[in-house]
Amino acid sequence: MSYFAAALTRSNGSWTGREFDLDEHEDLESVTDALRDVDPEGPALLLLEQDDEWFAVVRVDGDEDPRVFLSDRRAVETSDVAALVWVEEEVEPAEDEEEGTRPVAEPVGDANLLADLGTPEADLLELCAHERLLPADVLSAVGEKAGFVDVLDSLREV
Repeated sequence: MSYFAAALTRSNGSWTGREFDLDEHEDLESVTDALRDVDPEGPALLLLEQDDEWFAVVRVDGDEDPRVFLSDRRAVETSDVAALVWVEEEVEPAEDEEEGTRPVAEPVGDANLLADLGTPEADLLELCAHERLLPADVLSAVGEKAGFVDVLDSLREV
């Protein structure tokens, strides 16, 4: 499975970003430390999407605990990358879906982690529930509101 991950930071109202290699990390604590290394004060965001199936956002603000949102908790069942950022005691197997239908996403985590950047909880959950939006589309919509869509798009083109 292929994934795209980008670390974004904001300083003086301007966003910068770089690709983020998750292969170098073994758990969320390691990812959090790396995000703090990018910007010790925060906010530092890790935007992650995999195979047009799901996305995750990890937010680190200074010494605070990381805040994580995963657009579909079932991704943890099949993706080591999702399991890396989403720490959960137990994930129940998803029920079989009717063939030919797209399963309904099961978002988990802190859906309010982007509220101060223009995407409140209700909006983020609504974007996740929209059938025609791919994870990249959702992250672009979030980026548009927060002001980092151009940085995100430039990283995707690399």
